[in-house]
Amino acid sequence: MKIEHLAIWVYDLELMKAFYSKYFDMAAGEKYTNTAKQFSSYFLRFGGDSTRLELMHKPGLPPATGRTGDQLGITHFAVSVGNKEKVDALTEQLRKDGFPIFGEPRTTGDGYYESVILDPEGNHIEITI
Repeated sequence: MKIEHLAIWVYDLELMKAFYSKYFDMAAGEKYTNTAKQFSSYFLRFGGDSTRLELMHKPGLPPATGRTGDQLGITHFAVSVGNKEKVDALTEQLRKDGFPIFGEPRTTGDGYYESVILDPEGNHIEITI
């Protein structure tokens, strides 16, 4: 078994697609639209990996609350970039481009080397080796 995809409700579908495509080298499939349900989405894929990220939009959804990462439910997802230098480089690029760094690059108590950034809508992403 494996995770096939994760889904995120988003306010700005095109902005979020551009963010994940640019910084995490993901390729977006064609936009899916269901006009009857006012729903649209993209599936994004990492290179040859089969795990996907689904970005979904529907007008009128209530805002998320408590986006601190310390709440019940899914709190973050992690993207492996391969090595410490790439973790550091991507973190610095995101900082330079104005994205919040929630956790500076470091080795955690359980042995991971990671940073934590926030995407344009406040979702937590760990960048790991």
